[in-house]
Amino acid sequence: MSQFEEDEGEIVDGLPVVAESRAIEPTRSLVPARQAAALAATGFVAGAATVAVVHRRRTRVARRRRRKAGALGEIVASNSFLVDVHLLKR
Repeated sequence: MSQFEEDEGEIVDGLPVVAESRAIEPTRSLVPARQAAALAATGFVAGAATVAVVHRRRTRVARRRRRKAGALGEIVASNSFLVDVHLLKR
């Protein structure tokens, strides 16, 4: 048999296997409430950390821009859309 010849595949009967049924026991513990509280607190802390990092990065960039005087004049205000729009002082 050469390596390019196909082997005959195995024939498998695709019959479903049904598992035995069990009753679901109700839980009365506070674990789901604690988990929800922990997830909410973690989400809040992660969001606050993200806001702090973004705020810090923007203030650093703003400080760098203030130091650099443009060739056309001093930048008074700046808004960023798809392109940077600067208002120049004349």
